Amino acid sequence: MVTVVRHRKVNIVQLGAGEPIGDHCRPGDIALVANADGWSLHFLAADGAIDSYDKPYASEKEALWAAKAAAEYGFS
Repeated sequence: MVTVVRHRKVNIVQLGAGEPIGDHCRPGDIALVANADGWSLHFLAADGAIDSYDKPYASEKEALWAAKAAAEYGFS
């Protein structure tokens, strides 16, 4: 189930396992994706490129806080 949290004018889109990022996110969004290893963060750039952190977070809460911190400082 997709959940969107808006923080500092950035959409943080929480996706369940198997939900495609491209179907629910647009440039400027941060995707939180549940997977077997935890929660992964993905950043969608204006040019359509997707950048990701190397290691997933152990909990949804920890991943959400990291996404909010990224939204505070911006990304490109």
